[in-house]
Amino acid sequence: MGAEALRALLARVRYEVLPARATEEKVLAHVPRDVTVAVTASPVKGLEPTLALTERLAAHGYRVVPHVPARLLRDDTHLKDVAERLGGAGVDDIFVPAGDADPPAGPYGGALPVLRRLTGMGRPFTETGITGYPESHPLIHDDLTIQAMWDKRAHATYIVSNLCFDARVLGDWLTRIRRRDVTLPVYVGVAGPVQRARLLAMATKIGVGESARFLTGHASWFLRLAAPGGYDPRRLLTRGAAAFTAPSAGVAGLHLFTFNQVAETERWRRALLDRLGG
Repeated sequence: MGAEALRALLARVRYEVLPARATEEKVLAHVPRDVTVAVTASPVKGLEPTLALTERLAAHGYRVVPHVPARLLRDDTHLKDVAERLGGAGVDDIFVPAGDADPPAGPYGGALPVLRRLTGMGRPFTETGITGYPESHPLIHDDLTIQAMWDKRAHATYIVSNLCFDARVLGDWLTRIRRRDVTLPVYVGVAGPVQRARLLAMATKIGVGESARFLTGHASWFLRLAAPGGYDPRRLLTRGAAAFTAPSAGVAGLHLFTFNQVAETERWRRALLDRLGG
């Protein structure tokens, strides 16, 4: 991968964090104000920790993108209240996944009805993100996940690809969605320089029930992280060079899953930029 192309990707990053007790302090200490911060939401703890952290970080001058999972919304009134609260905090970008709450808190079983409702409300946010699945969803056929992106395209402005450790899979997926005329810009979702032990520790802190689902649903992550040589995000970016930088791919930047290893992620990014002369 050319240094210029890699620098461009590293300059257009979003850091995903979990709304834990020390997250605000970590972001303030280590994340520059020009890096967008995405805040996840927990099916165990609900939306409030996400909204509260979003408000605090926005007040500190960050561009913040809260996750607003459809299955955590109680009803239309709740969605309207959330939109007004975020708008009051200056938030103009949200990410709307289906979410993992089972059963749902209200009538929304997936993201599309929420997106349609937001459109009906006059599109209160300038930017609205949706999920893409480079690797097979455990419950949904690949063609259906691409069809879902097609159905959502009129209500969304960008896609964030779900975490993937395989550059070839990511490249093939980008090719497939473009062939299906899904033209929304994509933020490629990759893990930062995460350590297996730290990832496991993070998983065990996010709630007993949720932690069990996390570990069960992502066993392959731990296998890959434990493989000889471990995981190196630079290696993934290098291997995916052609796919990620081709004009036809429509890649807007990187979405780095930090698993709250914020200092390590930013230190890795800065070191790589310095090495590349950026």
